[in-house]
Parts: sequence; structure tokens; C-alpha cells
Amino acid sequence: MTNSPSIVCLGEPLIEFNRLKEGDGRTWLQGFGGDSQNVAIAAARQGTSTGYLTSVGQDWMGDAFLDLWKSEGVDASRVTRHPTAPTGVSFVTHSAAGHKFDYLRKNSAASLMTPEALAADYIAGAEFFHLSAIGQAISDSARRTCDAAISVAREAGVKVSYDTNLRLRLWDLDVARKVIDATIARCDVALPSLDDSQQLTGLNEPDAIADHYLRLGAPLVALKMGAAGSLVATTRERFRLPAHPVQAIDATGAGDTFDGAFLGRLLAGDDLEAAGRYANVAAALSTTGYGAVAPMPRRADVLKVLSRA
Repeated sequence: MTNSPSIVCLGEPLIEFNRLKEGDGRTWLQGFGGDSQNVAIAAARQGTSTGYLTSVGQDWMGDAFLDLWKSEGVDASRVTRHPTAPTGVSFVTHSAAGHKFDYLRKNSAASLMTPEALAADYIAGAEFFHLSAIGQAISDSARRTCDAAISVAREAGVKVSYDTNLRLRLWDLDVARKVIDATIARCDVALPSLDDSQQLTGLNEPDAIADHYLRLGAPLVALKMGAAGSLVATTRERFRLPAHPVQAIDATGAGDTFDGAFLGRLLAGDDLEAAGRYANVAAALSTTGYGAVAPMPRRADVLKVLSRA
């Protein structure tokens, strides 16, 4: 039997470059991103065993990711390396209005993943399988790979968690809505954000959005609302949980940190309210530095905050 970690994530990693000063094109901080790999690291930093499924290039960026995952305790034993396609890159610029992303990801190694190369046994041995809409949007073959992975998980009794992460540069809103709604119906934990959901559903109120996803078939919805906290809902109960106040610097990856922390605490046996409160704190702490991965808190950091609550 395959020795799989508790959470297996699938998607595209992106080498990240942050421009630290507006108007300064010379000062960039190199980091790591890609929403699904952020989730894997966030969960690992909370003490949960995690693994990642992707493909990276035979380049220094692929080397850097493999070194990162080894140092973070994320199992990368099933990661493949494409002989010619590059690892994807993201550029993050910051201003008073927030952060903006630009990408070099067309025909990246991850976008060339296929269902035929999927490590089905690895997914089938996990407790949670996590993916996002970005993984479905980067290419047709990646979308088919995501769909095949969901089928493997469901047939094996593995719970599916899904972030609706919406990137309209990658696909048309109508196409995105159709694919995302169909995936929500096949997942066990829906992890949407308020902003994305307002575009996808045409609804504005958090409770109405949560009800929409529950009607689509998701048994559990954790709606991420940024500075307004989160709403964790099932058909039987719901909790509106306030955000932990911090002096935020960069919100890149905050939602991914929430995802990883929330799933980790569910696996640890927390009830929904406790898992949501924990994830809110983890997400808030992740905004106190630049980049998606570097400021992600570890379990001790989150517990220190919760002990003062």
C-alpha cells in the first residue's frame, strides 16, 4: 500500500518575484508561490504531513522548489521534471491599492501535466486531496488531470478540498463558473473567497454565498473574507469568525495559509469553529511579511496568539 501523506495537493508552483518599492524596477525579492503548493507548506508548518503533485522544469527554479519542499517537510517524491518546459514565474507589485500579479507561465511544466501521468495511488492513500481552480485554468490537459484526480479521490473515499481561486486572465468568467460549480458539487470542503464568489455567483452577502455553495453540493463551506474574517458553514451550523487584527504588509498567500491551516486542524480533530479560528489567525500572521511562503506562521506562532485570546 502506498505510504501517502495526510494531505496531497495538486497544482502549479510559481517562483515569485516581489517588487518591494512602487516605481523601483531594480529591487525584487525572490520567493515561492503557487496557491496549491502554498497550501501544502502552510499545512506542513502546522505539523500536518503533506505531499505535492506537480511537474517542474529542469532549471534552477525547479531545483529551488525541490530544496524548499525538502526543507519544509513536504513530500515531493512524486513530483516530475519536464525535460524542456520551464517552471512558472509570477511577479508581484505592491501599492497602496494592494498587490498585482503578472506571470510567465504559458506552457510551464505544470501546465503540461496529463491524466496518464497522474500518481493515482498516491492520491488514493491520502485523507484529503486538495486542488484549486487555477490548476484547472492553466491548460486543458491540466484541467483533465484535475478532474481525473478528483475521480480517483472520490472512488477511494478520500475527501476533496477545493479553492475557487479565480484568475480571469486564465479563462472566461462563464467557463470558470461552469467548471467551478461542477467541481464544488464533487468536493467535501469548499474554500472560496468572498471577492471571487461575488463575481462567480452574483451574490453579495456571505450567508447567501455559503448557502449557494451548500446547495451545489459541498457539505462544508469555509468562506474567506479577508479583514472581515471567515464564515464556516454546513447545512446544520455556521460560525461567523472575526479576523485576527495585524498590521498587514502583503496578503499574497493568506487564503492559501487559511486553507492549509484549516484542513490541518480538521485532521487533528478540531470542531469547525476551532478550526476556523485557528485558520483565521494563521492567515492573518501570514500577511505580516512579503511573499506567500516566507511569512507563513508555524504552529507555535498561532498557538501563542490563541493563548492570549
